[in-house]
Amino acid sequence: MLFTRVRDGGFVMSDLKKQFQQAAKDVMNLAERPDNDTMLRLYALYKQGSEGDVSGPRPGFFDFVGTAKYEAWEKLAGMSSEEAMKKYVALVKQLRG
Repeated sequence: MLFTRVRDGGFVMSDLKKQFQQAAKDVMNLAERPDNDTMLRLYALYKQGSEGDVSGPRPGFFDFVGTAKYEAWEKLAGMSSEEAMKKYVALVKQLRG
């Protein structure tokens, strides 16, 4: 669960959601650009963590980058948002060293 109910009936963002958001900021400031496979993995995990299973139309045949991104995200279908967030945070930490 991404939110925790507090006594007054409101919700507080979980630590995982905060870590996920921070990792999304940290990935923009990596010392080196990751290889293409790692970039696709980051993209797919981010999309799965933030939006869930792949949605929208498949990119056109000649949109090679869009197709690669779509397929990477599509492979994660069924993975929970929480699991994708955990894997995204772990991968960004690994890349940061």
